[in-house]
Order: sequence, then C-alpha cells, then structure tokens
Amino acid sequence: MSEGKAEPGKTADREERILDAVLVLLSQHGISGISMRAVSRQAGVSLGLVNYYYDDKVTLIGAALRRIEKQDMAMVEPDPARSPEDNLRAALRRVADAEFLTTRYLSLRLQLWALAQAHPDFADINTAAQKRYRDAMAGLIRAARPDLSRAESNRRAADIDVIQNGMWLTALLGLDHAAIRRSITRCENIAFA
Repeated sequence: MSEGKAEPGKTADREERILDAVLVLLSQHGISGISMRAVSRQAGVSLGLVNYYYDDKVTLIGAALRRIEKQDMAMVEPDPARSPEDNLRAALRRVADAEFLTTRYLSLRLQLWALAQAHPDFADINTAAQKRYRDAMAGLIRAARPDLSRAESNRRAADIDVIQNGMWLTALLGLDHAAIRRSITRCENIAFA
C-alpha cells in the first residue's frame, strides 16, 4: 500500500472510535464534557482528524445521536424467520437486555434526552428518532395484531415507548429486576390486548 492512502476499513474504524469517544464523554460528563479536543483525546486520534470528519461540536454530537438511533431501530427490526408475534415479543424484551441496563448506558441515555434541550438540532434528531422507533413498534404491533387499526397500534406503541423509557430511567436509580420484568409484561399486555 502506498504512503498516504488509508487501508480499507481504517476510515470507518477511526470514525467509530470518534463516535465511541463522544458517547463515553456524554455518559460521564454530559454535553459540557464534549469538545473537539476532549473527543480527540478520548478516541486516541489527532484533533485534526476529528475536525476532518466533523465541522463542529453540533455535527459531532448529531452523528453520535444518529448512531444511537440505529441501535434503537435494531431493537425493533423484525427477523423474517420469526412469526410476527415472536418479533413483537423479542422487541419488547430487548430493552431489558443486560447491555442496556448498565450504569454507563443508562447515564448516556439520560444525557441524550437532555440534549434535546441543549440545541434545536438535537431536539429535531431526538424527535425524529423517537417517531421512527414508535412507527416501527406500531408496525410490529400491526403485524402481530392485524385486527387493530393503525391509530390503535400507534397509541399502543406510544404507551409502550413511555413505559420503556420510564423503565430505563428507573433502572438508573437502582436496578429492580422484578419491576423490570413487570414492566416488560405490562408492555406485552398493552401490545397483545
């Protein structure tokens, strides 16, 4: 490989490290802990590289928010090998996976919600992401319960989203496995009732 040319995948790895750094800093320090310099230190890359990929703090945080949205959407992605009912149950249970019930992840989630108040771009990203998540959840509900109207499926998806977010917020205060199981059961009751 000639000097100066990036290896395949290396660019994506650097961008991933940068976004990982943003998420770590957000979970630990909130938006005040994010600067281009702090991100470059946390990611172990040059400040110039962070500036190359992202124009400013707003675009950097926006990219991190979009990355979290991709993770959220993966939770409601149906598996074609499963029945609609099993896809819905799996999506409802994924929010209680161990990876999401860590202090680091829950602290990050709290910071992400707070970002909506910090900048209108972040509010727009969060609002659009929440709408896409609810729409995907409503789609899972409609697939499992085709007798429900679109409006009823949307209402149930909104109720489930509120319970799921409340579960994450409550889990941050102290993990109560029994309450989390009851919350999942409540979401299943809403979806399948």
